[in-house]
Order: sequence, then C-alpha cells, then structure tokens
Amino acid sequence: MWMGEDLGTQNTPMISMDIFRRHIRPRHQRFIDLARSHGLVVALHTCGSSSWTYDDYAEMGVAVVDTLQPEAADMSPRYLKDRFGGKLAFHGCISTAGAVAFGSVDDVAAEVRETLRIMMPGGGYALAPTHQLQDNSPVENVLSMYEAARKYGRYG
Repeated sequence: MWMGEDLGTQNTPMISMDIFRRHIRPRHQRFIDLARSHGLVVALHTCGSSSWTYDDYAEMGVAVVDTLQPEAADMSPRYLKDRFGGKLAFHGCISTAGAVAFGSVDDVAAEVRETLRIMMPGGGYALAPTHQLQDNSPVENVLSMYEAARKYGRYG
C-alpha cells in the first residue's frame, strides 16, 4: 500500500513530534495495520526533511520510504543509509532539482553512481528520481540517469 504525508520543508519539520504522535501517527497506524493484515508491504511518500519521523514509521510497520530529496536537511543518501539502513528500504534520492534538471549528462551519471555506491550495499534501495521527472529535465539527462543505473547498479 502506498501512503503519503509531506511532513517537512527543505530545512525543518512542518509540525512538532508531539503533534505527529498525537494526530498523524494514530491515523496512519490504522491504515498500516489494515494493509499488513492483508500481507501488503507499506510504502510512504514523504517530501522535504522528513527523516525525523522514520524511526516511528519503521516501528509502525512501514517498509519503504519514498521521494528522498537529497538536498533537504537530514535526507542525504549517506545520512539515510547510515541512520536507517536495515530498518527501511529507500526509493528515490536522484534529485529532480539538481543534475537531472540542470546538470550535464556527466553530472547525472556521477550523481547516480555516487548514490548507488552509498545506497546499494546490503540492499534495500530502488533508484528513482525524487519526484516525477519534470519537463525541465533534458531528455539526454533522463537517459543518462537510466544508463548510469544500468551500468553501476546490479540486478537480482
């Protein structure tokens, strides 16, 4: 089951941990429990600096976190892997506000290679853009992202 809750700006949480635990967590727990009772994996989309909730979400039964804007506070691939690797799987981390939109083909390949170098060990990572690719992303950069994933990633 795919859920979504944007909980952070680029720099800070949008709400306090107390408000999260009193109002958001109980409501999300009902959906997570329902999904898991049917054998479903739960993935959660969060934007911005949202890692401050990831221990709670892992405890609640979320398996995958999505979007992972690397330029937001406490959302770099290194921070996420070191802090939550083994607790959560990750989907995203290739910035749509960085090299894919504004860099060169080589910049994109370097970003993908470095992200894979950090995120792949031990598993639990699916390479993806932080959001949907936008119309300001040159086609050659998008192709470079997928070509680099094929070159530097590994299969099954």
